[in-house]
Amino acid sequence: MKKVLVSLLIALCSFSLFAQGGAENEVYYLNYKAVAADIYTDEVAPAFEEETGIALKVVTAASNQYTQTLMSELAKNDPPDIFQVNGVVGLQGRINDVAPLENTEFYKLLNDKSTALSANGHVVAIPYALEGFGIIYNDAIMREYFALPDKAVDISSAEEIKSFEDLKAVVEDMTKHKEELGIDGVFASTAMAPGSDWRWTTHLMNLPLYAEFSENSEGLDAVSAGLAATEFDFKYNENFKQLFDLYLDNSTVSRALVTSRTIADAMAEFALGRCVMVQNGNWATIQILGVDGNVVNADDIKFMPVYMGLEGEEEQGICIGTENYFCINSHISDEDKANADKYLTWLFSSPTGKDLVVNRLGFIADYSSLEDTEPSDVLAVEMQRWMGKEGTKTIPWVFSCIPSDQWKMDFGSALLEYVNGTMEWSEVVNVAVSSWAREAELAGR
Repeated sequence: MKKVLVSLLIALCSFSLFAQGGAENEVYYLNYKAVAADIYTDEVAPAFEEETGIALKVVTAASNQYTQTLMSELAKNDPPDIFQVNGVVGLQGRINDVAPLENTEFYKLLNDKSTALSANGHVVAIPYALEGFGIIYNDAIMREYFALPDKAVDISSAEEIKSFEDLKAVVEDMTKHKEELGIDGVFASTAMAPGSDWRWTTHLMNLPLYAEFSENSEGLDAVSAGLAATEFDFKYNENFKQLFDLYLDNSTVSRALVTSRTIADAMAEFALGRCVMVQNGNWATIQILGVDGNVVNADDIKFMPVYMGLEGEEEQGICIGTENYFCINSHISDEDKANADKYLTWLFSSPTGKDLVVNRLGFIADYSSLEDTEPSDVLAVEMQRWMGKEGTKTIPWVFSCIPSDQWKMDFGSALLEYVNGTMEWSEVVNVAVSSWAREAELAGR
């Protein structure tokens, strides 16, 4: 009996040590981007464990639910080691949860150290990817349209679209020819199912925010002016409305059906050739080429700016910036912090990690270790083309100054009511203005 008890104790101790070792040798990353979830779990995690012996646990938050998921996960006994904040506003709510990063190997790789975010005298959030968004179009169908003998526009290629006036003329004429072109609509469905309205509440809103805060900057750049703004007048609401209406009235589905459509539905419509255009970012390459039955040639996936009739838009480029900042949890052990740093450094500097970053995740990142790499992702290449286009002005991501997620939810709800015909546009504007004032005050601006 004594021998049996001793054996059991030894086994239990061994199991306990193994379990502790497993916990200490696992990095938990709470992922923000749902489109990259499978790449992290199926490719990044196995490669990292094979090369370092450290397991990588990846949990992906549901679309538009990252803030709530992060709060819940941080409260658990086994919280994330690495998480993301979306800029200065997002960092404000996590000040007590972020560890100093200035002495990490990962931070040393960053070329422009001024792009990192600081708090309480420490670097606490490091940007990991520049991204760009605009109107994505299928150039094969565009060329087919421009070859029509009875088209109603004088221009002969998508590259000649330089303004909202040009875009509107092309889109409305393409709608008249949609049967000849074999499409259900020019634009993918204006998806507004729960979790899918971020393209309108943040990305489409970026242009009115940029225009208004550029004018009211008092010497600051538009982002800095927006971060300090206690008021948002939505001065360019009619510009927003006319492009939003163009999307709605020339899409694959009627206004009555947009509440049931998700971003995944919209990207599938584009991939299957049912539409010509969709507003989205360079991360959408995965969504397009990964759709079963995809008929779009990678070389035909192109970007154009989001035109809505703002002054000077003839020289406007696509919107480029980042809300992608890695943080390491301040509440975990020093060993777990070291493993988190090891993972991030491996991802952005090892040969395997760099290949995954550039060619699978599609990140365009400002790291010394990536200077010898070129992206193969077609929309990342398009993004770089627009960044280097002579005479073109890149539009920064001003939506990072939105005072809270609540503002986005308020504005999104009002937009949905407008689409459904239960709210006048003037009321939508009032919601945007009043919610901003309230949320800015709550944020201490």
